[in-house]
Amino acid sequence: MNKKSLTLIGLGPMGQAMVNTYLDNGYSVTVWNRTAAKAEPLVARGAVLAPTVEEALAANELVVLSLTDYDAVYAVLEPAVGSLSGKAIANLTSDTPEKAREAAAWAAKHGAKHLTGGVQVPPPLIGKPGSSTYYSGPKDVFDAHEEALKVLTEVDHRGEDAGLAAMYYQAQMTIFWTSMLSFYQALALGQANGVTAQDMLPYAKMQFAMMPHFLDLYAQHVDRGSYPGDVDRLAMGAASIDHVTHTHADAGVNTTLLDAVSAIFHAGMDKGFAENSFSSLIEILKKQAG
Repeated sequence: MNKKSLTLIGLGPMGQAMVNTYLDNGYSVTVWNRTAAKAEPLVARGAVLAPTVEEALAANELVVLSLTDYDAVYAVLEPAVGSLSGKAIANLTSDTPEKAREAAAWAAKHGAKHLTGGVQVPPPLIGKPGSSTYYSGPKDVFDAHEEALKVLTEVDHRGEDAGLAAMYYQAQMTIFWTSMLSFYQALALGQANGVTAQDMLPYAKMQFAMMPHFLDLYAQHVDRGSYPGDVDRLAMGAASIDHVTHTHADAGVNTTLLDAVSAIFHAGMDKGFAENSFSSLIEILKKQAG
């Protein structure tokens, strides 16, 4: 088996970045894409365009998928299930943990082994230092292909459960999107008061720089299931978020995000957590027993 040979299916911006990175590192890459024209610059660099999915799958043991979602995975692979046996599928397509688990079972039914991947960087950072991808699925399959996978990013195998990589990925995206929305919310408030984004920027960075301290403290609370009110109290936090919401409303700024945050705080108050740390809000957010 040629350790420096693989197939990559899906040539959107991420797939193209991956193929170029493999080519830069001396890999032989067979590609397939629904729109074959997207492969032309890659073929010019040495990639091999397979005319069919079946031929793309037949070319190599390791098959990397970079598609829109798992519905697209099935749309591409279902007609070619007869070519899946013996393949190691590194599925770097974003979707939910449950869909990843279903896809792993589906692949196994057709004789293939499935690694779920969650890429943590945008296309321009593929192959660059500091980039990272979560993987989960069979450890022996991961170990067998780790060298090839590390060409794209650093790798972090999170366990045998196929859904775990997708969970870690979506958890990171939860933090990213909500954090960025909070940044935009602050910028909107600044604009309403005649303050530019550039003027707000150093203060936003200062706030984000303080966050690791709070993350360390409150992660301990959550894992212990104990929310002492020795550093902060939810009642204080609820009053604060009310002040924040009123400040934005007074400025004529959209408060949809803040209303949602306020609702969670007040749900915690209604549950009797007023004297606890606001880390007690995990009890409002987490999956409930039964």
